[in-house]
Amino acid sequence: MTDAFAGLDRVAVHGIRARGHHGVLAEEKRDGQEFVVDVTLGLDTRPAATTDDLQATVDYSAVAADVVDVVSTGALDLVETLAQRVAEVCLARELVQAVQVVVHKPEAPVGVPFGDVTVTIVRRR
Repeated sequence: MTDAFAGLDRVAVHGIRARGHHGVLAEEKRDGQEFVVDVTLGLDTRPAATTDDLQATVDYSAVAADVVDVVSTGALDLVETLAQRVAEVCLARELVQAVQVVVHKPEAPVGVPFGDVTVTIVRRR
């Protein structure tokens, strides 16, 4: 991973899917497309492991719902901006100290055959 996660445990949710209207082309904003997001959250999971209490960790189902909300709301030009907004909602959770966000745009209008377009960012408090 990266130094931003040094000394932290990780909780990850991969493959969060949502329809969004992000892109610089008018048809992307009009028609939308599927985006896939992976988030890796850096935090200390020892309190949760000790108490077996969901309140002592991050509820990854709530994080996934927040990611869907970010992707499906608004119309941004850049995937980089979308990734930043996802990172911000993840870091808004008190226990999260670092986050890696990967936004996949598998239907990007690249103009040639391709497998995937991704933007990966890492942010820390």
